[in-house]
Amino acid sequence: MQNGLEVVDRDFFKETFSETEIRELAAMVGTENIFARRSPSLKKLGLADKELSDDEMVNLMLQEPKLVRRPLLKVGNKLMVGGSSAAVEAAISEAS
Repeated sequence: MQNGLEVVDRDFFKETFSETEIRELAAMVGTENIFARRSPSLKKLGLADKELSDDEMVNLMLQEPKLVRRPLLKVGNKLMVGGSSAAVEAAISEAS
């Protein structure tokens, strides 16, 4: 519990996301916003400059969890991507 909220920490490198979970997160903020476009992993795949469809991004995130932007913080029905500590505190205080 933190500020009256239950906090669930998930290491999605060990407990990877399912396609349904990725699509649900993407539906909240847009696929492009949870896709780590600047990841060295994307460069290694030779796709750093390629236009990718939502389905291509989802499939890449399923194959390579490093392509999911972090941190992801779901508070209620809101999803924060890569939030600063001030933004995280604000989201927690809004929800409690």
